[in-house]
Amino acid sequence: MTFIFSGFVKAVDPLGTMYKLNDYLGAMHLGQLLPDAVTLGASILLAATEFCLGLFLLFAIQRRVVSRLILLILAVMTPLTLWLALANPISDCGCFGDAVTLTNWQTFWKNVVLLAAAIIVVRKPLAMFRFISESNQWIVVNYSVVFILGVSLWSLYYLPQFDFRPYRVGTNLQQQWQRTMDGADLPYADFFIDSEQGDITEEVLSHRGYTFLLVSPHLEQADDARLDLINELYEYSQEQGYPFYCLTASSANGITHWRDITGAEYPICLTDETVLKTVIRSNPGLILLKDGTVIRKWSHNDLPDEEQLTAPLERQPLGHMPEDTAASKIATILLWFVLPLMLLTIADRTWMWTRWLRRRKKQRI
Repeated sequence: MTFIFSGFVKAVDPLGTMYKLNDYLGAMHLGQLLPDAVTLGASILLAATEFCLGLFLLFAIQRRVVSRLILLILAVMTPLTLWLALANPISDCGCFGDAVTLTNWQTFWKNVVLLAAAIIVVRKPLAMFRFISESNQWIVVNYSVVFILGVSLWSLYYLPQFDFRPYRVGTNLQQQWQRTMDGADLPYADFFIDSEQGDITEEVLSHRGYTFLLVSPHLEQADDARLDLINELYEYSQEQGYPFYCLTASSANGITHWRDITGAEYPICLTDETVLKTVIRSNPGLILLKDGTVIRKWSHNDLPDEEQLTAPLERQPLGHMPEDTAASKIATILLWFVLPLMLLTIADRTWMWTRWLRRRKKQRI
């Protein structure tokens, strides 16, 4: 189950996994060797591998091969996490994404326990009970691979289905930021908004009403396929009297280039790069605040268009919290993945039982 959970939370947030892989490479002084496209592909592959191996082990599919692969992975990861615990080059290994944060020593001892369990399993792999007969295991294999890759691709095109980060929808940034400024040890201490007029963080977060934040860690790398739509959103915000800011960590040359190619008239402010990558997993992405609270997030692939922005936000669904909750999202996963596997297991066991009854009947005859 640990592999299943670890793989799923990585697949839900492939960009977050990519950032963590880049942290590992940076700690090993290998950060410039691999482009982001390679580490992103590696993050998707890592998530799919962990998820599928855990599920295959649960269903006792290819028991010998799967148990040996898991042992091999843990034999590599356990010494690596020991080095992380001793050297402490990064504070969190990212084993469970942002869903569960472990210290490096906690991660090491977790891997020691898993390694011991893997050694036991690999010694007697055939003792594992098969929930699915060998002839139908291909269904579980293919369905699991398609499902977990679909989760990653959906999260890349839109946004992660589950947001475990401090800037999730429903977070009152104004209150959280103020607690950090008052001395609380919270992950909002590095959040700032610097404009040409100076620091406007408090002004933005304490604004009563709606505020649009266009977020791009690096404008030089931002997807420019929705430039017209972004400008339309700015015009809409101006018509309705909603503040609109672009937050970036780009250099002055990068900002100038962005203005030149987009004709952007909205104010562009500087913010910490790591914070921006944490705020939203899209470059660019759009955030809507109301009274300092995050109520909506959009990927650049899913920005609201002119058909959705025909009236003030107060009179539209976009101006309110989304109705989907974590419980409804979990229910969707249960419906589309767990339930089919359960039905397959029941059908397979029923089929095997009827075969056994037929054989017994023939033997009696």
